[in-house]
Amino acid sequence: MSTTISIREYLASHPNVKYILFGGKGGLGKTTLSAATAYWLSSKGKKVVVFSTDPQASLTDIFERNIFGKGEVEIAPNLFALEIDADKRIADYQEEIRQKIIKMYGEVPKEVEDYIKSSAAEPAMAESATFDAMVELMTSGAYDYYIFDMMPHGHAIRFLGMSEILDAWVNKIVETRKKAAEYGDVAAVMSGKGGLAQEDKILEELDFIRSRLSFVSNMMRDQEHTAFFYVLIPELMPILDTKKALEMFREFNIPLSGVIVNQVYPVELLKQKNVPAFLKNKIAMQQKHMKTIQQEFGALIRGVVPMFDREPKGLKMIPEVAKVLFGEA
Repeated sequence: MSTTISIREYLASHPNVKYILFGGKGGLGKTTLSAATAYWLSSKGKKVVVFSTDPQASLTDIFERNIFGKGEVEIAPNLFALEIDADKRIADYQEEIRQKIIKMYGEVPKEVEDYIKSSAAEPAMAESATFDAMVELMTSGAYDYYIFDMMPHGHAIRFLGMSEILDAWVNKIVETRKKAAEYGDVAAVMSGKGGLAQEDKILEELDFIRSRLSFVSNMMRDQEHTAFFYVLIPELMPILDTKKALEMFREFNIPLSGVIVNQVYPVELLKQKNVPAFLKNKIAMQQKHMKTIQQEFGALIRGVVPMFDREPKGLKMIPEVAKVLFGEA
C-alpha cells in the first residue's frame, strides 16, 4: 500500500513546523510513534522533547526508563522526555493559590480553603494541570521540536475545547470584576483600604491565564507551525472512531495533517506454510480493512507501520520504528 505524501515528505514541505501532535484512540501506538518521531528528529541533530498528555500512556514504559515526575529527562543526545505528575502539579497549584490569597487578603477564609481542597477531585483538574504543563513547555522556547502524545480523542476534544470554554469564562469574570470595581473603588476610598490594587492583581492573573489559552488555541489551528497526525489500526472500530474524530476536529476548525496506520501484519506471511490459521485469518481481515482505510483516508495517509516481532520499546526498538515510519528501513 503506497502513501500519497509520507510523514517525512510532509515535514520536509512544512519546514517551519515546531509542534507535532499524535492523536487517536487509546492502545493504538500513539506513544510509540511519538517516541519514534522524537528519536528520528533528534538523530538529525534537532533538539527535541516528547511529552505525553495522556495519563494512561507511559513514556516511562516506552523508553524503559523511570522519568515520571522528574522533569525534562535526556533519553539520548538531543532527545528529552517529560512525563508530569499531575497530582503533584495540582497540589503545587493549590498552594500557589493559597499564597496569593494570603498575600492579597492576609488569610484564607475557611470556605475558600474547603473549595481549594475539594477542587483536586474535579475531573477537569488533571486535564488543566496537563494543559498548563503543555503551555509552559511550548513557551519555554528551549527546543527545535515539541512532540505531543495526545489523550484519546474524546478527552482530546474536551482538552481542545477547554481554551474556548475557559476563555469565555475569563471574559465573563473580567467583565464582572470591572463592574464590581466601580463600586469597589468607592468602598475602598470610604474605608481607606486598597481594594483597587487587589482587584488589579486579580485581573492581571486572569489576563495571564487567557494569554496562555490563546497561545494553545492558535497553535492548534496553525498549519505552518503545527502538524497533527491521527493514528489508527486496520480494525473496524478504530476506522469508525477516526472518521468521527475528524468530523469533530473540523467543527473546532482544527486541520489534520494526516493519518498513520499502525500495527499492520506483513501480508507476506499468508504465503508461508508454518503460519497458524488464526494469524492468516487476522491478516486477511486486516487487508480488508486496509482497503477501507485507503478509500476513506487515502489522501491523508502518511505512513504504514508493521506489527513488529517484539514490543517496540527501549532504545533498541524505537530506532527501528523510526526507520520504518520515516522510510529508512
